[in-house]
Amino acid sequence: MHIEIYTKDYCPYCHRAKKTLDARGLAYTEYDITFDLRGQREMVERTSGRTVPQIIIDGKPIGGSDELAYLDKTGNLAAEAV
Repeated sequence: MHIEIYTKDYCPYCHRAKKTLDARGLAYTEYDITFDLRGQREMVERTSGRTVPQIIIDGKPIGGSDELAYLDKTGNLAAEAV
């Protein structure tokens, strides 16, 4: 499973999403776009999302921390990567 997450350092939802991934022992690549306008544009192009976090699992944008929490709560977080 390949997980990517776009974050900003002051974002509590980003911290919540990373905490969820860490608790499940899932590795991820983090792109901190706090002061990175190019990174912010890339995030929008890849995910169509304008808020952080934006999470991509195996090349598929899944949304933000609420969507990740839902996948985790329903036991579908690992299944999403299949």
